[in-house]
Amino acid sequence: MAESSDHPIQPYSELLAVLLALLVLTGVTVGVSQIDLGVLNVWMAILIASVKSSLVLLYFMHLKHEGRFIRLTFLVTVFTLAVLISFLFWDVFFR
Repeated sequence: MAESSDHPIQPYSELLAVLLALLVLTGVTVGVSQIDLGVLNVWMAILIASVKSSLVLLYFMHLKHEGRFIRLTFLVTVFTLAVLISFLFWDVFFR
């Protein structure tokens, strides 16, 4: 007895493209860590990690196909995290 799913089936090519993007971003993370950007090293690492986690959440955890409320909650969470991290760096830099 097959159960029907509300979510469309993602083609393997799309999942493979996301996997390759994650691998490339991991390589970029390693490459950026070898370059001295000063204060920007931490910001670049956080930015790349945010993009990678967003890809995982959207494609592998299927948030891409969820309703408007879940997507709005995701965006508000990302914005709140960005604000909190910004305040943390602001506090450290001006202490």
